[in-house]
Amino acid sequence: MPKDTSIKSVLIIGSGPIIIGQACEFDYSGSQAALSLKEEGIEVSIINSNPATIMTDKVIADHIYLRPLTVESIEQILIEQKIDAVLPTMGGQTALNLCKEAEERGVWEKHGVKVIGVDVAAIEKTENREAFRQLMVDIGVGVATSKIANSFLEGKEAAQTIGYPLVIRPSYTLGGSGGGFVHRKEEFDAALKRGLEASPTHEVLVEQAVLGWKEYELELLRDSNDNVIIICSIENFDPMGIHTGDSITVAPAMTLSDRCYQDMRNQAIRMMRAIGNFAGGCNVQFSVNPANDEIIAIEINPRVSRSSALASKATGYPIAKIAAKLAIGYNLDEIENQITKTTSAYFEPTLDYVIVKVPRWNFDKFKGANKELGLQMKSVGEVMAIGRNFIEALQKACQSLEINRAGLGADGRQIRNLDEIMEGLEHPSWNRLFLIKDAMSLGVPIESIRKVTRIDKWFLNQIHELVVLETELKRYSLNNIPADFFMTLKQKGFSDVQISWLLGNVSEDDVYNRRKELGINRVYKMVDTCAAEFPAQTPYYYSTFEEENESQVSDRKKIVVLGSGPNRIGQGIEFDYSCVHGLLAAKESGFEAIMINCNPETVSTDFNMADKLYFEPVFWEHVREIIDLEKPEGVIVQLGGQTALKMAEKLKDNGIRIIGTSFDDMDIAEDRGRFSDLLKELDIPYPRYGVAENAEEALEVANQVGYPVLVRPSYVLGGQGMSIVINDEDLEKAVVKLLGDLPGNRVLIDHFLDRAEEAESDSICDGEDVHIVGMMEHIEPAGIHSGDSSAVLPPFALSQNVQDQMEAYSVKLAKALNIRGLLNIQFAVKDEKVYVIEANPRASRTVPFIAKAYDVPYINIAAKIMLGVNKLKDFTIERKLEGFAIKEPVFSYEKFPEVAKELGPEMKSTGEAIRFIKDLEDPYFRHLYKEKSMYLSK
Repeated sequence: MPKDTSIKSVLIIGSGPIIIGQACEFDYSGSQAALSLKEEGIEVSIINSNPATIMTDKVIADHIYLRPLTVESIEQILIEQKIDAVLPTMGGQTALNLCKEAEERGVWEKHGVKVIGVDVAAIEKTENREAFRQLMVDIGVGVATSKIANSFLEGKEAAQTIGYPLVIRPSYTLGGSGGGFVHRKEEFDAALKRGLEASPTHEVLVEQAVLGWKEYELELLRDSNDNVIIICSIENFDPMGIHTGDSITVAPAMTLSDRCYQDMRNQAIRMMRAIGNFAGGCNVQFSVNPANDEIIAIEINPRVSRSSALASKATGYPIAKIAAKLAIGYNLDEIENQITKTTSAYFEPTLDYVIVKVPRWNFDKFKGANKELGLQMKSVGEVMAIGRNFIEALQKACQSLEINRAGLGADGRQIRNLDEIMEGLEHPSWNRLFLIKDAMSLGVPIESIRKVTRIDKWFLNQIHELVVLETELKRYSLNNIPADFFMTLKQKGFSDVQISWLLGNVSEDDVYNRRKELGINRVYKMVDTCAAEFPAQTPYYYSTFEEENESQVSDRKKIVVLGSGPNRIGQGIEFDYSCVHGLLAAKESGFEAIMINCNPETVSTDFNMADKLYFEPVFWEHVREIIDLEKPEGVIVQLGGQTALKMAEKLKDNGIRIIGTSFDDMDIAEDRGRFSDLLKELDIPYPRYGVAENAEEALEVANQVGYPVLVRPSYVLGGQGMSIVINDEDLEKAVVKLLGDLPGNRVLIDHFLDRAEEAESDSICDGEDVHIVGMMEHIEPAGIHSGDSSAVLPPFALSQNVQDQMEAYSVKLAKALNIRGLLNIQFAVKDEKVYVIEANPRASRTVPFIAKAYDVPYINIAAKIMLGVNKLKDFTIERKLEGFAIKEPVFSYEKFPEVAKELGPEMKSTGEAIRFIKDLEDPYFRHLYKEKSMYLSK
């Protein structure tokens, strides 16, 4: 069936601020869907309150509404834009719940708006736990024994009937919020209370716990002719009991028998057809008893999910893009395969490689948090790696995590305490994967590990192979490793750093040079959806060690953009936004734009965004070899946050040009001693400071500069390790802990300006002129991390004198640091005197917010200045903000109820929203102003 020509205008509902359980995978899906609809000549409007995403940028949709996600906001848009249809399946649970609320209030019917991509009735069937259970029973799909409960008494009765262990699943929640396992009767009352309170309908499912069963997911698409295809099977490395968002996952499924897989396919298709007649996507989760292959359904999500983004990147099949076309009436066989360009979308991808997703946690930001993994999702991001085999992909994923690991072990960070290891295996946390390898290295039998973890033996045998190879490698020195064994090591994902550590007394460069002498080179394979059965035209690559290299190097001038790696607190989606604009600017300037990143949730890793995408770890060895192959004009590091920035020194040392501000000038800003010398030279006030390498030196510095002091490491993001201390005893503890957590780092000690206000500026410099992008006044005082503070654009209470000082210092520093591109400066203001706290010569957390507030493409402008193709005078910059814009931090404390919610110098927020107000009499603003006054009077 051709597209529905009655649909000329579509509203896409976004997912709002980033929170744990609903991250930037929906930014990717929503952006892809919007571009897909625009291709069809449809006018696209987007509502989303998140300023940090590319989804809310004018390059994605015709009309962007940065408004609160409420029915009232939606109704206003329906009137303004004369919307024909709404697509609520791209914004996660937030969008589905909002769509359902609008339906119940009669909004869609009132305005003649069609809901596409899902049936509203399907939302109720899948989110209402009892309705879902009954539907599965009716269609003959197995489910765990369960009972619904709307009260404490009903919950107690259900538990008595089902028995322990059991699981509590609240209805209509996200990321498993409020859910959990109950192993003993004594734990039940508190768990039931938590679940009932978490559900917006005060409803929970009390269910039999199938602990130790294996968990799988299938991604499905269906068209209006009822054709259904399975895009991807995904297997959880971890057994049932850990939220799938916190589990390592593998595609395609590794340990699933063909008979069981076919049965699972049939059940998934039956489930999708049973919940409604809509055309679109679904994610289905199953559990399988390893003893007899019994299958039970866990849940079905009638929308793109966290795993849809993963499956899209894993297969090259753009699920959200195709789902959007299905929603407007196309059938699968009428849509072109986006990769081969010669076949239709009515096919199931075939993988001749393995992908592994590993979650990224930030427990270090939540002091006192319960780190044990369970039904509630706690990870803040994820990485994906592609390899020719499972273990290669797993090692590459470990290299991608940004936790200073060179792979799975063999890097000097192993744990040797057997009791600690076994405790960690039984009570899974962020490091269980590494503990499994450590246990094997100490000789713990595979069967003992299997019994404790219930992880399938096939995976454990794969990891054990690494231990065997490491033992073999230790028999050699670098110069007598047989070439075929060296090749085997690389094919199993061992990095040069790991090999150098295992050999001892050789460097990473020594290993690199030796394997080059042996002709052992990384080659690149194309992700083509069809295992090379048809020619592919999309340049989307991963590395491995074989003979044939499929990445053909063009003779065009090239620019490499280094991505920001996994989402984590302090380095979120705003850096991916910046990277996407860097790619677009490079393409618009005539360069071949090359992206290197490992985050499956993001728009930068959509194969349509760059001219060439390398889905690889942002890890020196991988970056180095891509640069060796492509020979770019230079590399942009300013846009990828600390992940990219910390690679600048190695790029410089290897003679690779850094686009924009030079490494030495960036290093002045990062090196507190050099930076303070510069401030002194420029006659710019700054807090008294000192640098220490141990606790004794720290005490000496603190007594010189005067308490209270701010203690922090150098070269970190998001205020990692920062603390404010008021005496020698606390200082000694803080320094010892900091140096223990970040060995080799230096400690910066600044006099803390008590009761000072905080403000910041972002600017662009082309070497001659400086443009102030924006100046913001914080609500919270100095001492609260800027990422956790509400900020108002432009300043509302800072005097003109203070603002003049901020502007003057911004201009002085931009020129003194020879900035080519972006500069963010943090200020403290006390008694009308402005102090510079720090300067960041890179894209900041706040530039996307300012760009959206003023409706100016600042990152694109900055990137073109970095590239040297434009000067500031080439741009006409017109700001369009009427009134004020407020940046509001968003927290995910509900995942960690045991954690103190007090804010400080270390960032804790997971996302942000934007709010516009016309004047300072706005009630919301008055509340913030009162809050600021209260802070400063304390």
